[in-house]
Amino acid sequence: MARHATQVTRKTHRDTATRLEHDCIGSLEVPAKAYWGIHTARALENFQVSNIPDSTHPQLIKAYATIKRACATANEELGLIPGVQAGAIRQACMEIEGGRWMDQFPVDVFQGGAGTSTNMNMNEVIANRALELAGHKKGDYEFIHPNDDVNKSQSTNDTYPAACKLALIDALGPLAQSTDRLGRAFHRLADRHANDVTVGRTQLQDAVPMTYGQQFHAFASFLKSDIAAFERLVPRLAVLNLGATAIGTGICANVEFRASVTRHLAKMTGLPITAAPDPVAAVTDMSVYVAVSSAVKNLAIHLKKAADDLRLLNSGPNSGFNDINVPARQAGSSIMPGKVNPVIPECVNQCVFSVFGMDTTVQWAASEGQLQLNAFDPVIIHSLLSGMELITRVMDVFREECVNGITVNVEVGRRYAETTPSIAASLNEAIGYEDAVEIAKEAEASGRTVREVAGEKTNLPAKTLDELLAPITLSRRLGQTCRERVDRSGRERGNTRGDRARR
Repeated sequence: MARHATQVTRKTHRDTATRLEHDCIGSLEVPAKAYWGIHTARALENFQVSNIPDSTHPQLIKAYATIKRACATANEELGLIPGVQAGAIRQACMEIEGGRWMDQFPVDVFQGGAGTSTNMNMNEVIANRALELAGHKKGDYEFIHPNDDVNKSQSTNDTYPAACKLALIDALGPLAQSTDRLGRAFHRLADRHANDVTVGRTQLQDAVPMTYGQQFHAFASFLKSDIAAFERLVPRLAVLNLGATAIGTGICANVEFRASVTRHLAKMTGLPITAAPDPVAAVTDMSVYVAVSSAVKNLAIHLKKAADDLRLLNSGPNSGFNDINVPARQAGSSIMPGKVNPVIPECVNQCVFSVFGMDTTVQWAASEGQLQLNAFDPVIIHSLLSGMELITRVMDVFREECVNGITVNVEVGRRYAETTPSIAASLNEAIGYEDAVEIAKEAEASGRTVREVAGEKTNLPAKTLDELLAPITLSRRLGQTCRERVDRSGRERGNTRGDRARR
């Protein structure tokens, strides 16, 4: 059967050049200058929903082009596509990977068909650009066809998820780097205040002494664990299902294609690409998306913790904790002169709330696969990439506009540490819990320090009391100094950058 060839270029009533293309539904005029064709045109008619095009996520577009390049190389290797066509397809793919032709991917991110519209859009753009590179006109599908050549041995159901996973690996790189930068900023803040004591708080009530350095170091430790979680995702995202085609049975694909394309893609990307062990299961397995969403949500929870704590510690100045000062960034009220709000932590929180919504969307979409396919990859990848980009940007804002400028009210913290009744806990071993309770109660009622009351109520020597009740000593019973340990090379041990991106 002859391939559907494009008809002669014609003029519309608006004097706009078009070409006529065909699909299984019928014929349709498409702009002659467009690299996309009839399948993309159908999608543009059908999915006028969000006005957010696929090109909003360049990682996805570039990753899909990489997938198509690997497929063309495998098809050529197996003798399924002539070298001239394969070479033109590869060159077109490389242009897209380099950032060209992004305006040719206009399909709405909210599309039905499990990503078919995006796949066909990619096939058409690659085919028509390859035709130009080979000296042919757009639409000359007798020479290079979007389906028969660019999409050979493939299906949307194996290539689209593969592109999604490579795009997520790309997005994890900047995310991990931003996380690392913020963590290092907290480390620097912790180091500056490693010896400045304050009071710890549990249930928003006074607890026992700690240092400001320990408090800030905890935030950095949270972020370090997030980077490690991102790194563990890379090999899971590198398990792809290319060659499995429609439902995992490999229909329309050469039996050697799966191994060939997996090998070529691994070489092209430098990633540990492997083929899914159960191709049928892999078509509907959304677990790696859920894992990515959970890791990003966990980072968001850590950011919320830091932002919330900084807001509390900054509260006041006269009626709050007044432990720290976050940088003043703008007037905080239209009627209260001089009021300044912690706007950057508040911005962080709102981005975090959006990521929580991202996770809910991913959970629902991942759970909605019926029988041999989950049709909701498009909303999953859009939600994940949008959430990851948002949280990446806000972490840089958090670091630059807030964390780097935080100052600590050292004397306020010292007063809190020395006057908290809870410090009496350090007397438990020496005088017993019940007597320590009485000292704490009297100190609170009289407004004096536990040290003063203990000096009157116990027979312990002054030197012993000073040693037992020294806030800085109490804060380091486990030897925490807040500083990262370094190895002999001078690098922070275990503080990986987490920047495993494909490019």
